Amino acid sequence: MAGRDHPGVIAPPPLIYFAFLLAGWGLLTLGQSPFGIDAGFGWLAWGFGLETPVRRGVAIVLIVGGLLLDGAAAGYFRRIGTAVEPWKPSTALATKGLYGLSRNPIYLGFAVTYVGLSIAMDSVAALVLLAPCLWVVDRFVIRREERYLAAKFGAEYEAYRTRVRRWL
Repeated sequence: MAGRDHPGVIAPPPLIYFAFLLAGWGLLTLGQSPFGIDAGFGWLAWGFGLETPVRRGVAIVLIVGGLLLDGAAAGYFRRIGTAVEPWKPSTALATKGLYGLSRNPIYLGFAVTYVGLSIAMDSVAALVLLAPCLWVVDRFVIRREERYLAAKFGAEYEAYRTRVRRWL
């Protein structure tokens, strides 16, 4: 971290979530045979068993809820005058509002949106891929951000970290 004023995350977090969602869509497509031939991948196309209007309604609620969570959290960053993007320097520590409940409400919002999109695609495979996606985000984004914030804000960040959970 010497010489740079950012956490050095591996990729923009929305791109990580999108990559896993795209992989889930790919698995869904692989599981669907256009010629009715079962190549042994049919389990990849498993759906949620919800009727389309119900599935669509649940998906919309989750997608909109996740986006609202993201927007509120990002708006707070802007109000306190710090960058939302993790590849830019942090100039202030976010500790109030949604950040008083979770240290990562934006990533939580991404996860909620991801679940909604998985349901909209009717893809159990995409939903299953959320677990490895969250592992990647935790290990290669959040932990790097935490080291960066601890080095930059010291005792103030450590006090915040002991008071507020990483996710919920």
